[in-house]
Amino acid sequence: MPAGTRSLALICHDYDVPSKPDDVNKEGRQIPATLPRVDFYHWLLVDLKPFDKPIAEGEFSNGITPHGKPGPPAPRGARQGRNDYTGWFASDAEMKGDYFGYDGPCPPWNDTIVHHYVFTLYALDIEKCPLADDFRGADMLAAIKGHILDSARLTGVYTLNLSAKT
Repeated sequence: MPAGTRSLALICHDYDVPSKPDDVNKEGRQIPATLPRVDFYHWLLVDLKPFDKPIAEGEFSNGITPHGKPGPPAPRGARQGRNDYTGWFASDAEMKGDYFGYDGPCPPWNDTIVHHYVFTLYALDIEKCPLADDFRGADMLAAIKGHILDSARLTGVYTLNLSAKT
């Protein structure tokens, strides 16, 4: 970690999400590769201590939780923002709620492209991120701007459509 690191922040986002949900998971339809895509935030984590142990499997999330996981408090004194499943499920009575923390990949099964899931870890020069408890992806990016000492990125790809193109 760079000298002066006082906290870590983590973002996981998918930049391949269809900009319009009209064809998502609709039988007999496909989401065209030409459709404009938008960011979808799967995890927003701030105030993580920089020299703690690695994050263990399932420590911050242990599967799908209908109506969302609680937040913003998270393990290790960190805080988690609302991920974009909050908006995605807003009109679904069985799933709507406040989705804090990490909820993993679930690309549309009829999408013609492979989705990219980008985990970016930021080393920050501040101990506590200046965010209200109800923060989203754009809020977090604005709050850490000017405080980033360095970052590391890992990208995974995933699809449910075996004929999808990269």
